[in-house]
Amino acid sequence: MKRILKLILVAALALGLVACSNSSDNTGGDSKECTITIGLVTDTGGVDDKSFNQSAWEGLQKYAKEVGGEDCVKYLQSNSDADYVPNLSQFGDNGTDLIVAVGYLFNDAIKQVAPNYPDSKFLVIDTTSDLENVASAVYSAEQGSFLVGVAAGLRAKEDGSNIVGFIGGQDSELIQAFQAGYEQGVLAVNPEAKIYVDYADSFSDETKGQSLAQKQYDLGATIIYHAAGNVGNGVIKEAKERGGVWVIGVDRDQYEDGMKDDGTSVILTSMLKRVDTATYNTAKALHDGNFTAEVTTYTLDMDGVGAEISEGRNLTADEIETIKSYVDQIVNGDIVVSAEPTIANGSSN
Repeated sequence: MKRILKLILVAALALGLVACSNSSDNTGGDSKECTITIGLVTDTGGVDDKSFNQSAWEGLQKYAKEVGGEDCVKYLQSNSDADYVPNLSQFGDNGTDLIVAVGYLFNDAIKQVAPNYPDSKFLVIDTTSDLENVASAVYSAEQGSFLVGVAAGLRAKEDGSNIVGFIGGQDSELIQAFQAGYEQGVLAVNPEAKIYVDYADSFSDETKGQSLAQKQYDLGATIIYHAAGNVGNGVIKEAKERGGVWVIGVDRDQYEDGMKDDGTSVILTSMLKRVDTATYNTAKALHDGNFTAEVTTYTLDMDGVGAEISEGRNLTADEIETIKSYVDQIVNGDIVVSAEPTIANGSSN
């Protein structure tokens, strides 16, 4: 009887060790098998937000595929800002080599966590840090937003509405840069246009996004640009259900996300903010032994931001050519795009 009990205890202990091993692998990979391990922590939008977080994750997946390290790249999703420090710390406790924090909302969490894990490297997006183990990636979002504003202004003039909209996530300096560039692009080609602006005070509330889109479309807007993470999925949903209106996507090409049953898409174009480039470049730099704790600003001339202008979709050839002409003017310095908006939340120009 005692022998049987011993065998049961040994088996239970073995199962416990396997369970612990699997739990560790879910957040950091096996350092014995990986050249480097990488952990990504999302904001509340989630890794499949079809926007900011997803783009960051896709950059890491691209790196992992190239080096055959798919099992060495993991993520944790944050349900609220209270999860930021615990999630970052969980990767740190696991000895993860590179820990990625997606978004400016991690500013305080990085300051708190990174010094506790000097052997780990960190990448924070959309905010800066002077800590010696933290790299920062920031973007000239106003430049890319100017280009999609040109697309919106041209199309609103063509359809006769002269009314467009902007829906932001949280009302912050970062998202205001998206709004500012969009305003300037619209008015550059359509000075008579009216622009409605609303903020959802969230990056995750899809229902709020749809509600704000209903409001702006009901007021006559025919095109809405969203810079709102998962909130933007609600904007796209409303456009698909309503028909006859457009959405401008953000961060990544959202054309497929706007597809309807008839095979057409409600996405006029998308502002491309290459978060995937930042995560890929940083992962590769660490892999190659070239990681540096510095701030990198991704601009239009670096292909860090831009507009999706593929032919054969919803933009006309003339619209594409006009957008390209503004790319040249911005890159050459003939146009300097301001990051300061002029329209208040909840109002129009």
